[in-house]
Amino acid sequence: MSQNQFDKKSQAWSALFSEPMSDLVKRYTSSVFFDKRLWQADITGSLAHAEMLAAQGIISADDHASIQKGMAQIWGEIESGAFEWKLDLEDVHLNIEARLTQLVGDAGKRLHTGRSRNDQVATDVRLWLRSEIDLIGELLVDLQKSLVDVAEANAEVILPGFTHLQVAQPVSFGHHMLAYVEMFSRDAERFAEVRRRTNRLPLGSAALAGTSYPLDRERVAKTLAMDGVCQNSLDAVSDRDFAIEFTSAASLTMVHISRMSEELIIWMSQNFGFIKIADRFTTGSSIMPQKKNPDVPELARGKTGRVVGHLMGLITLMKGQPLAYNKDNQEDKEPLFDTVDTLKDTLRIFSEMIGGQVNAATGQKEGGISVNAEAMERAALKGYATATDLADYLVKKGLPFRDAHETVAHAVKAAQSHACDLSELPLAVLQGFHASIEKDVYECLSLRGSLNARNILGGTAPAQVRAQIARHRARLG
Repeated sequence: MSQNQFDKKSQAWSALFSEPMSDLVKRYTSSVFFDKRLWQADITGSLAHAEMLAAQGIISADDHASIQKGMAQIWGEIESGAFEWKLDLEDVHLNIEARLTQLVGDAGKRLHTGRSRNDQVATDVRLWLRSEIDLIGELLVDLQKSLVDVAEANAEVILPGFTHLQVAQPVSFGHHMLAYVEMFSRDAERFAEVRRRTNRLPLGSAALAGTSYPLDRERVAKTLAMDGVCQNSLDAVSDRDFAIEFTSAASLTMVHISRMSEELIIWMSQNFGFIKIADRFTTGSSIMPQKKNPDVPELARGKTGRVVGHLMGLITLMKGQPLAYNKDNQEDKEPLFDTVDTLKDTLRIFSEMIGGQVNAATGQKEGGISVNAEAMERAALKGYATATDLADYLVKKGLPFRDAHETVAHAVKAAQSHACDLSELPLAVLQGFHASIEKDVYECLSLRGSLNARNILGGTAPAQVRAQIARHRARLG
């Protein structure tokens, strides 16, 4: 056999072509060295397809048994690293099919009856992504639990709450941490919704028009534990909405990570000194020996742009495509794969960085972030954080809020001129702003009094924080 003949036989469409594909085109169009991670999904989908073909009498029971035996051997070869991935065979699908045919002969060739690589790859990516979404859901639970642990330990710790990065009102540090729990719980809901739309079966749509073989697509969907069957063959092979939706959900999760990262970076700086991050999550400087840099949060902040970029790439990939399948869609995998990898790694490391890890020798949880409660409280005293409490106090004395707001502004100006907090102004001075002010005003002007006063659903009072912690623990299990 000539080299030209050998090259043609290695292609799934060889009979039509008069010359082999150039090596440059092989490298340019091949996807095997990144889509081989789909091998488990490919084998699982093929086994379900083969079982259905046998049940429908499209292939024989002997062929089905041979396919099962061959696939079991291929599974073992890939797991052990013995499987040879070939560039000439272009992708994961043809590599596995070629090896199956080598092992079991014509039965391997019959496996492709009633399907195309178009519906096969769409099925494989959906199966693979489904399992990744399940893992990401578990990682989101772990991160939320770490945040809840920190919140519980710091329910009474006073943190200056900011708007516009200006001190606004005192909040519980635990309450602040629970804000991120809410964000990540919404992320988990979004991924669950994406999973439902991902978990639908394209297989049986063939290249674009369906097939003339009497396939039982519902049977395959049931075997693969999918929630339904894609109802339009054109849409089934060309749809990548699920990949875009996943990357959108991942982008939002990374945005939440990035917002938290920004705060950790600020809080760790010497100008704030609110927290310390365990040494194993920081690095030093090659020239400044005193430095301890928050590299993990900084890098996560940067990786957020990477994931959002993948979302933009996938949207742009799809925006100009006519129906049905086009080779453009090969470009969906690398951004999708990298998004999954980046998100999983980030969630794992943040869960440990926030909550710490169990020391195998002592059985005790170590590390994570440690909180400097004194520094937080000192900072809360710098920005007249209880000014709103004074306004509320005057409203309860009968003053309209807008008038109370103006009165307190004058009181703040006086405190600024005396370089003291509102709570340090003498009662006589405060009464000069409004005669209804009495000695009990100092309770509402204290940081602790302000915190405890916000004892409503969703508020920052420690009692409400503990109630939310109990809710989250029951929800997370």
